[in-house]
Amino acid sequence: MGPLSGVRIVEFAGLGPAPFGAMMLADLGAEIIRIDRPGGYPAPDPSLDFEQFGKFAFYNRNRRTVRLDLKAAKGREAALHLIRRADALIEGFRPGVMERLELGPTECLAANPRLLYARMTGWGQSGPLARTAGHDLNYIGVSGALGLFKLP
Repeated sequence: MGPLSGVRIVEFAGLGPAPFGAMMLADLGAEIIRIDRPGGYPAPDPSLDFEQFGKFAFYNRNRRTVRLDLKAAKGREAALHLIRRADALIEGFRPGVMERLELGPTECLAANPRLLYARMTGWGQSGPLARTAGHDLNYIGVSGALGLFKLP
């Protein structure tokens, strides 16, 4: 139930704001299918079956997780199968990662022309810092906001 009930979103697992945003969309009723890499974060507890693992991982709240090897053709095809039935896709990788996996906007929109392809990167897709990892401290430092904080 919720205002996003009936909306299907494929999330490519990562850390930071993308999975947090997907979690919030799931809380609002969207059906989220998170694609994680084999052995990805958080590592599954071998004493729990796959369904139980998904229920207890913080970033998996209110959504299902599937582990796919996206570097293999079979994994990419499984991902495209999910994307064909999705309304949206969320990814938070550095620029070029999804293209190298052959799951960039060109391939995904060819598979599903009505797909909303959402990218979330720290420094955008182009520019001098685009290939640099970014974190909150980097952003507030570069913006000058860090200078407003004073130590006691």
